[in-house]
Amino acid sequence: MVLEGDGPVYGMNGHGGGGLRMESEYIRRHHRHVTGDNQCSSALVKHIKAPVHLVWSLVRRFDQPQKYKPFISRCVVQGDLEIGSVREVNVKSGLPATTSMERLELLDDNEHKLRMRIVGGDHRLKNYISIITLHPEVIDGRPGTLVIESFVVDVPDGNTKDETCYFVEALIKCNLKSLADVSEKLAVQDRTEPIDRH
Repeated sequence: MVLEGDGPVYGMNGHGGGGLRMESEYIRRHHRHVTGDNQCSSALVKHIKAPVHLVWSLVRRFDQPQKYKPFISRCVVQGDLEIGSVREVNVKSGLPATTSMERLELLDDNEHKLRMRIVGGDHRLKNYISIITLHPEVIDGRPGTLVIESFVVDVPDGNTKDETCYFVEALIKCNLKSLADVSEKLAVQDRTEPIDRH
């Protein structure tokens, strides 16, 4: 498992004080994946300087992942947005895929938890399941959000577990950085006080 804050990336055995204990507890409670012999799994953590409700307003939009996921150019959801809904996302060029079909398996507005499964597409991510959870925290005296995203996926033929995890972790890190950038920009706009024009 990988923990990524604003600083260096920590493994689960890293030294980070009380924060790592809470992160470990959230991962234990919300991010359990049954991992087979030919699969890899990991969890990544990002601290965002924006309140949970604001970050969740972006994450929960299964129909609009391109709002913060930089590798997605377009998304079309088949049918109403509900558990079991399938979205087709178009992937921007530069990645080894053009489309991905993804099913929404869990959307919990109380727990701030979303789980999705890749069910098709022209890529090598087979049996991919992702869970993302949001947890309130205080950062620099302001409301912040601890975001944890975990996954499990088959290791493709010709690749190692390390190579597969490294690739998926790199994509998730980019997505989480973008989520932080978009959320923090919205939070700054949200905090802006009206200018007093006396």
